Amino acid sequence: MIQTLIKKGTAKLSNYKDLEMEISRTWKVRTKTVPVVLGASGTIKKGLDQNLQLLPGHLSAIRVQKITLMSTTHHL
Repeated sequence: MIQTLIKKGTAKLSNYKDLEMEISRTWKVRTKTVPVVLGASGTIKKGLDQNLQLLPGHLSAIRVQKITLMSTTHHL
């Protein structure tokens, strides 16, 4: 399960790199892609708390897990 999350995080960074560069170039701002990856069962990758601190707002890993689990059960 953790290996899947690591692969997903790497894929997100790769997929969004072009968008990150385009925004930087177009708007002349510095950008950074912050991967936030959770499994459907709420499994989190190490370092999620640090990544969430880079985002605006006050999200915690526990809150994000709760949102994920509630969304997963809603779709069943």
